[in-house]
Amino acid sequence: MPTDPLPDWVPARRRAIGDNVRAARTAAGLTQEGLAGRAGLDRKTVNRLEQGATSPLLDHLLVIADAIGVPLSDLVREE
Repeated sequence: MPTDPLPDWVPARRRAIGDNVRAARTAAGLTQEGLAGRAGLDRKTVNRLEQGATSPLLDHLLVIADAIGVPLSDLVREE
């Protein structure tokens, strides 16, 4: 059964979330590797999320927000 392609706004929003993660990470003075270590994730996972290459799992966003010390809403906010 074929699935319909995602609307264009979905990948754009995913990239915006990645931008928010990157901004919060750099504001916290962390490298991708540093954030990955704090969050218990692989650096490649953090990189893919920041690039908007993959859909972020809610669990990953939760541990990232905790590792950076920001509310989850900061990572998913729309501007």
